Amino acid sequence: MTDTLTPVLTDNWDAERAWTLASYEERGGYAALDKAFAMAPDDVIAAVKESGLRGRGGAGFPTGMKWGFIPQDNPKPKYLVVNADESEPGTCKDIPLMMASPHTLVEGVIVSSYAIRANTAFIYVRGEVLHVIRRLQRAVQEAYLAGHLGKNIHGSGYDLDLIVHAGAGAYICGEETALLEGLEGRRGQPRLRPPFPAVAGLYASPTVINNVESIASVPSIIVNGPAWFAGMGTEKSNGFGIFSLSGHVANPGQYEAPLGITLRELIDLAGGMREGHELKFWTPGGSSTPLLTPEHLDVPLDFEAVGAAGSMLGTRALQLFDETTCVVRAVLRWTEFYKHESCGKCTPCREGTWWLTQTLARLEKGQGSEADLDLLLDQCDNILGRSFCALGDGATSPISSSIQYFRDEYLAHLTHGGCPFDPAASTTFPSLSDTAAGATA
Repeated sequence: MTDTLTPVLTDNWDAERAWTLASYEERGGYAALDKAFAMAPDDVIAAVKESGLRGRGGAGFPTGMKWGFIPQDNPKPKYLVVNADESEPGTCKDIPLMMASPHTLVEGVIVSSYAIRANTAFIYVRGEVLHVIRRLQRAVQEAYLAGHLGKNIHGSGYDLDLIVHAGAGAYICGEETALLEGLEGRRGQPRLRPPFPAVAGLYASPTVINNVESIASVPSIIVNGPAWFAGMGTEKSNGFGIFSLSGHVANPGQYEAPLGITLRELIDLAGGMREGHELKFWTPGGSSTPLLTPEHLDVPLDFEAVGAAGSMLGTRALQLFDETTCVVRAVLRWTEFYKHESCGKCTPCREGTWWLTQTLARLEKGQGSEADLDLLLDQCDNILGRSFCALGDGATSPISSSIQYFRDEYLAHLTHGGCPFDPAASTTFPSLSDTAAGATA
């Protein structure tokens, strides 16, 4: 079973002091630079296109195609911005990668910046992860001292400056245009598009914004060739990815495997569910993706198959919950997060997430009536596709999918006058008669 793992980005995580330049170079680190510099920038872009690398930040947009959108006839400077604002509940792959092997990302930044002809790059990191920021800053310093960054890198004539920028701690800055606002020193709120960042991004200049894992995957593609990368994964979802397993599994952690592996295989690799318990529901790509159930255990974890199953692969943040978990309570906690993190710019998200939380909180306490489920779905419908960015859409996903698969559990809260999973529900929450009387009134 372990043959299904493909350690590439995680291959050196077990090395002694893997985060240092010496350790990274000992395993062939920065070999991609000279190979890339021997190629024309357009050829590097073509290689990434040929590899089939798709964005690893959630949307799955082809990386090489995004790079190709940069108008090279634009006289303004070009910028590369790495989105390292990983902050969605359950998502935990970029932070471990930057902590264990920051030079993997730095090397990817250099090659990617060369490809799009950028001479300045930024890594925008979530401000709360100070330990990661410090490790990245030291890695960048080491790269400068070794001649991997700065002027005339490796005698190629190419110059690049790399800045590590700490965000102020806002989930909304994971949205690429809100990230640019934050990077420019303004309040993190999404921009109206068009114009798109490729045309007018950072400082109104052509900008490429990619996820950490996307950029970190580039050096291995240059060193091993696009055919090597395309040979893994599925027909339309090429390559490997880091799958983060958390929750009620025996051995949670990061598992790097080809796209198309199933959750059943990953659970086996992780030692199974915790002893004596069974899987009840799970998220394939973090809390903003629709829930799935045990009937989806054998769905290939690639962009197409997960989409066909009614969810999204997203960031491959696999949160696993067993039968002891109340789905209503879990969804309420997620919705409270999205309400708190809404930037407030648009009405559907600002007001909608507040009302979603109010309705869910009443249901979780066993208050209200079955009609509130239809009210929830109506609220979701009025947010979905009507928000300024994807935060509002993501807030609706666990709600609508949980009602689809666990409607009976919502109704059980009304029947029991509270959460049926809480032994103290009968004394903590209103009785069924009180609830019915309140609903009648």
